[in-house]
Amino acid sequence: MRSIRRVTLAALTLSAVHIAPAAAQTGDQAVIPATSNWVSLSGPRFGATIVTGEAGDRLREDHGLRPLLTQFGWQFERRFFDTDAGIGGVNELIFLIGGLDQGTAIPSVSWVVGIRNNDGLEVGVGPNLSPAGIALAMGGGVTLRAGSVNFPLNLALVSSDSGVRISTLVGFTTRR
Repeated sequence: MRSIRRVTLAALTLSAVHIAPAAAQTGDQAVIPATSNWVSLSGPRFGATIVTGEAGDRLREDHGLRPLLTQFGWQFERRFFDTDAGIGGVNELIFLIGGLDQGTAIPSVSWVVGIRNNDGLEVGVGPNLSPAGIALAMGGGVTLRAGSVNFPLNLALVSSDSGVRISTLVGFTTRR
């Protein structure tokens, strides 16, 4: 219960950090490129995670879980700038629940900031918080487009002292 409270508190803190910089900019202090426009690309995500190292051992020994976990969640994503060269900045907040296939719910949240080009290729990095602790999330992928629907395909590595988690996630979004 204590770790769930810590994860919830950290998720709220990350959310506040995510919103605060935009709210704090006023007047001449904010230098925003003329081509800047916010686009929301939020949507569901699902996939799988392989947990290695000490964290994988603890899943097996302490909880009787396999170190291959299903993932289900929601990614809040905003494109916050575009360049004339076709590169855009993205800000992603990803909430996942792992292990539902094994009768458990392991929460995690990642805040990733990165770039995406016109072909849909993207890379990003940021903090991750889960019951295993605080870690660094690094990810990359491609977004395939079909009309107004986007299909993101991502590979992520989350590295910490207790091991590495390797995740693959897919989903869909629509432009709003």
